[in-house]
Amino acid sequence: MNEIGMVLLVIGVIFDLLGCIGLVRLPDVYNRLQASTKSVTLGTWLILLGVFFVSGGFNATGVKALICIFFIVLTSPTAAHALARGAHKSGVKLWDKSVCDKYEEDKKNN
Repeated sequence: MNEIGMVLLVIGVIFDLLGCIGLVRLPDVYNRLQASTKSVTLGTWLILLGVFFVSGGFNATGVKALICIFFIVLTSPTAAHALARGAHKSGVKLWDKSVCDKYEEDKKNN
């Protein structure tokens, strides 16, 4: 169990690192939100799952890690959507090479 937990911790840290690199390297707020939502959420989820296994399962620390996983999976996509919608409504432009703008299409259709 300890080895599984350590592998999950390492994989989670790698995902978090890649998400942080995406925050620095990607061109606009929408692409950065994509990087942070997908990879950092998965990375943090894996780190907490690794903590669950390393701590020994269903003890106080393990249960807290599982509860945190639930709340991160629930709140992270919702927060990213709210940030993207707020950025779009306030006029933050997409990257020049962006392919489509679904919010703008929805505005035109309504």
